Amino acid sequence: MDAKGNQGVQNPGGNVCEKAVTFQELESMLPKAVKRRVHALKRLQVQCANIEAKFYEEVHELERKYSTLYQPLFDKRRDIVTGTVEPTDAECEWQSDGDEEDALAEDVKEKATIEDATKEETAPQEDSKGVPEFWLTIFKSVDMLSDMLQEHDEPILKHLKDIQVKFSESGQPMSFTLEFHFEANSYFNNAVLTKVYKMKAEPDESDPFSFEGPEIVDCEGCQIDWHKGKDVTVKTIKKKQKHKGRGTVRTVTKQVPNDSFFNFFNPVKASPDAEEDDSEFALATLASDFEIGHFFRERIIPRAVLYFTGEADESFEEEEMEDEEEQDEEGDEDDEDDGDSDPKKQQPQPAECKQQ
Repeated sequence: MDAKGNQGVQNPGGNVCEKAVTFQELESMLPKAVKRRVHALKRLQVQCANIEAKFYEEVHELERKYSTLYQPLFDKRRDIVTGTVEPTDAECEWQSDGDEEDALAEDVKEKATIEDATKEETAPQEDSKGVPEFWLTIFKSVDMLSDMLQEHDEPILKHLKDIQVKFSESGQPMSFTLEFHFEANSYFNNAVLTKVYKMKAEPDESDPFSFEGPEIVDCEGCQIDWHKGKDVTVKTIKKKQKHKGRGTVRTVTKQVPNDSFFNFFNPVKASPDAEEDDSEFALATLASDFEIGHFFRERIIPRAVLYFTGEADESFEEEEMEDEEEQDEEGDEDDEDDGDSDPKKQQPQPAECKQQ
């Protein structure tokens, strides 16, 4: 199969041809009776796609059902993070995989205990609640999010209490909403910032065979009610302008867009009337936005503490590295075509045209 999806096919007349042909060309080469049967197979395939769409609808219903079971645990997580609730001793018990204390010799453990006691006596007592900067630490630790993060965003994200995902109700168009819950702060009035991702879960009538499950087709942000002078998504610049007639110079102040994570809540919209370059940029930006939305939904929200500790991020990087290594190995095998290479690793040469 080539890069365009074409492949060598058996000629209805009896020859296996090396030349790739398109599906349209193949269809035109088929006898009329065979072509009728292929059309019947295509109709069956469309029915399969429709059944698959129903399957994903039920998956969405399961997601809604189990999200209500997860939510009490996520609420408890929020309460512990914000310091609203102090976990009990039993809830705090955790056996680490590599317990360093068990590996220490008795004399070393005793020395460590004395040093810890001394530090506790001399160190000032902290009056901190919960887990300070829990979500900000996650943002700074995950590459996909840290790329969006600016220094002026960090003081705002210190006020982020929780991130939740809500699924659309039964019978409604498929979508999910990310909710970012903030405590009262000096930057904006909103208690919750939202991002809605609209999904399509049925085959396209014009191209039903392209259906591979639900896909995000659009997203909507929200209006942030910034306090005066606190909007980090814009910056003020001063520009000197010279009058052509009088020659006088004046200073003009205006606001221009500024890089910020909070631009996430004002997504780019692809316009059908846009220039080709602008349209491609908008589509690329939307694709990145959709990827981030899925990442929040499928990884960050359900496994937040593991991203806080760095454990989830490390395992995710290992998976990516393994995939890259596998791709590199496959690439190396493709490149080994000299006579000195292992015959078992040599790629088979194209077969000659044979009479069937």
